[in-house]
Amino acid sequence: MFKKILIANRAEIATRVMATCSEMGIATVAIFGPSDTNAPFVEAADEAVALQDDGSYLDIEAIVDAALRTGATAVHPGYGFLSENADFASAVESAGLVFIGPRSDTIAAMGAKGEALATMSKAGVPVLESVVVSRSVDSAAVADEVGFPLLVKASRGGGGKGMRVIHEPAALEGAVESAQREALASFGDSTVLLERLVEHARHIEVQVMGDIHGNVVHIYDRECSVQRRFQKVIEEAPAPFLSDTTREALWDTAVKVARTVGYVGAGTVEFIVEPDDSFSFLEMNTRLQVEHTVTEETTGLDLVRMQIEIARGGHLPAQRDVPPVIGHAIEARIYAERPTHGYAPSTGAIDRFLVPPGVRVDAGVEDGSIVTHHFDPMIAKVVASAATRNEVIRVLVRALTSTEIHGVSTNRGLVVHALGDAAFVTGSIDTNWLDRLLGTLTEPDPGVMRVSATAAVLAIASGHREEASALATLPSGWRNVRSQPNQITLVTDDGAIEVTYVVGTGTPSVEVEGHAVDITAVYAVEPHRVDMAVDDIRMVFRVHRVDAEVYVDSVLGSEHFTVPPRLPLAQAAVAIGSMVPSTPGKVVAVLVAPGDIVISGDVLMVIESMKMEQATVATLSGRISSVAFAVGDQVAAHDVLVTIEESEDSDD
Repeated sequence: MFKKILIANRAEIATRVMATCSEMGIATVAIFGPSDTNAPFVEAADEAVALQDDGSYLDIEAIVDAALRTGATAVHPGYGFLSENADFASAVESAGLVFIGPRSDTIAAMGAKGEALATMSKAGVPVLESVVVSRSVDSAAVADEVGFPLLVKASRGGGGKGMRVIHEPAALEGAVESAQREALASFGDSTVLLERLVEHARHIEVQVMGDIHGNVVHIYDRECSVQRRFQKVIEEAPAPFLSDTTREALWDTAVKVARTVGYVGAGTVEFIVEPDDSFSFLEMNTRLQVEHTVTEETTGLDLVRMQIEIARGGHLPAQRDVPPVIGHAIEARIYAERPTHGYAPSTGAIDRFLVPPGVRVDAGVEDGSIVTHHFDPMIAKVVASAATRNEVIRVLVRALTSTEIHGVSTNRGLVVHALGDAAFVTGSIDTNWLDRLLGTLTEPDPGVMRVSATAAVLAIASGHREEASALATLPSGWRNVRSQPNQITLVTDDGAIEVTYVVGTGTPSVEVEGHAVDITAVYAVEPHRVDMAVDDIRMVFRVHRVDAEVYVDSVLGSEHFTVPPRLPLAQAAVAIGSMVPSTPGKVVAVLVAPGDIVISGDVLMVIESMKMEQATVATLSGRISSVAFAVGDQVAAHDVLVTIEESEDSDD
């Protein structure tokens, strides 16, 4: 058995691997960039080696050197970064270390999707029509071989990066260029595929394991159809609403795929399942998957332990001896992002991260963690398991509703709504379902906002009383003229709201934007907790204030408010025509130059943040007067990127 393993990754997957190593009595080594100096996974490791910069998670030489210097005898790649990089696996092997994963030649064979599809087609595995496009290939000339609509797809890697849906030829060139940039930045290879787009399809995958003795087994299936930007959001095991015939055919095909390439280690074979139950091979991920948790929860297996035992030469059990699936499990990925703003990344300090007991939490953050734009936006995975799928849904919804994540915006509310939607409960979903329903799933409830704002104001008033240095015995907001209520402004993502209130010895009187809140009883008001009945329904609101930020969590969900200063400092106004990014990042494309004429909606510059591209578009028509940044430059949120002089005839 290995005495020490270096984990060539970060955040929650590094912590996850370390947990199994600890149980097995194996010492661990972490690597970390400057942004991760105080990250939980670094503290969890027995030893840690600092990298030169945050980009060094892709530095093969530095990582291998770290393993050798610390005396590690094996390297676990986790997922993402170099986990599917054949050169990395080869370098690890050449250094006399064990790579806990497939052989480098297997990664190479399955890593390039075009070559993998050709190999599988030759082996008799059904595949989708596709064509490979490199920078030297005219994409428009070969697109007709596939037909429209089609999917532009990075040849290597995963996670939804380098993928674009194209419905008409006019949009093809720009989408291919954008996908190639994203693929090159994420995976070091700009090659993309043009693949037939299957609409209303499900994404089903099969977990496989192979050992060095030629044994291959499947460990059942998972449903991964709830996606945004082709990146999975909700996964479950086993895949629901699948016929036994189709399920067994998927298992058999996945084992055939693994045997075809002599697979060793943990891998996942991914399929597209069409409405008529026909299916096609998409790709094989030659690594542990993010969603491996739901397979573990339904089988009792530790897939990381199995990876380690296979890497040291262990034998897999026969297929008949693989533990059966018991019950159901669902995983929700929590991303630091703003779903209602095009899934724009959200960065900053996490003031509070709290998930209630009763569910599994694989997290890469804790109170005080900093979420930067350098890495993928996933910050945690919350997993529920139970005897039935309906029970799992209820458990997970309750846990997520009670979860407190303060300091960054997340997709938590979207996930809660999605889990409770009738289409998800009945299985009437496909890979585009979440995007189609985004607007209705995230529509705010003004009644919830008003009640949460009321709790925020009462808690703030209580805090003022505790902080008072004089007349502390008077009720908060007490006035000689009782008819004159107090007024406070709270700022939300959708704008400012005005709250007026009177707090005395009786029941408080509160109005939010002119709507009276029917407070029928108040049982306790403290700076961090409000226990009150609204419309005769009693609820407890947890209030967390960090400087001007106020977070209110309850059974109704979570609301975030900002209290503006009473005497705000003068700030320089951003001039009309100044285009600014919503998040920091790196400039990957500049599409205009001074003197160019643009119209509202034109893309001016593209920023890469959290490994995803964000377009900066013109908000008015006119002439470009200045471009402040070039490709490769780092920009901060609210830097002025481009300025536009509005044309006099822009309204024509």
